[in-house]
Amino acid sequence: MSIAENQKLIERYYNEAWNQGKLDVLNEIIDEGYINDSPGMPNPPNGPNDLKPIISAMRIGFPDLQFEIDDMVISDDKVAIRCTMHGTHLGELFGIPATGKRVKVNQMQIEYIKDGKIVEHWRQSDDLGMMKQIDQL
Repeated sequence: MSIAENQKLIERYYNEAWNQGKLDVLNEIIDEGYINDSPGMPNPPNGPNDLKPIISAMRIGFPDLQFEIDDMVISDDKVAIRCTMHGTHLGELFGIPATGKRVKVNQMQIEYIKDGKIVEHWRQSDDLGMMKQIDQL
């Protein structure tokens, strides 16, 4: 894929799947053999079904969840993203009751792309900082 096509794919992934909660889009942009090397849940299955419960849980915990792409480095087979996650903890998040606290979390992610779909994912996130922001530490 071209650099422009990879950019559109990643923008669609963040805008439609994460920011808008349109989970069906994952069937179009995530490969069936997708590997999530840094999942939010233990032992996720491969493919788009890996992401659906994670995105759902995050959007329950943060109904106003938004990812802002700060930087992208794009090649023909991978995209590195520096992004900021924003949201208000208004619902249960993986067993943590709502606190009403706003969070801002910095993340770095690498998405590997093949044949127009995301095939592998790596993420580094300031989860400790997020837990401090919702008074869990």
